[in-house]
Amino acid sequence: MANTTLEDLQHEWSICQYQTLAAKKESCFSALSQKTHNAIQAHNTDASLLIWSGIIDSSWAGAKGGLGALSLVKQARSNLEKAIEIDPGALQGSAWTSLGALYYQVPGWPIGFGDKEKAEEMLKKALAINPDGIDPNYFYGDFLLQEKKNQDAKRYLDKALKAPARPGREIADNGRRRDIAKDLASIK
Repeated sequence: MANTTLEDLQHEWSICQYQTLAAKKESCFSALSQKTHNAIQAHNTDASLLIWSGIIDSSWAGAKGGLGALSLVKQARSNLEKAIEIDPGALQGSAWTSLGALYYQVPGWPIGFGDKEKAEEMLKKALAINPDGIDPNYFYGDFLLQEKKNQDAKRYLDKALKAPARPGREIADNGRRRDIAKDLASIK
């Protein structure tokens, strides 16, 4: 467990997210979350590990769904905020992207901490750091689509679709491109 690398976590997340049956996703993310938390115990000031912990726990929450997922998204938010305190630009601003996604996907008060204005602010910070990245453009486009700003959404989703491939992240990139295509199809 101590030898878990960032690349291992990214690859395993891709498998859980895009190649695991829906019925098994929750247990896949649960096991990966434990592995990530073990790695953080050894390296608790590593912004990259904290970011991936946030991504994994928020993905686990998505697989779990319902009110039972709220503790996971709160844990994800906490780790993403810690990562920003340590290094706001780590992993090309991925903490901002993931935190922005949480803020628009989680319900607002009194159930959760969701906040559309904070979401937009954070997603724009992510885009300022990584203007051509697949994830910040996808999530901002998805946010705009949910806000019924279809033409603006299309512009960011098209840009996400044209983002350069990330070496070693082929499964994630292919899966994200399917997510983008699904959003674009809903606009037409």
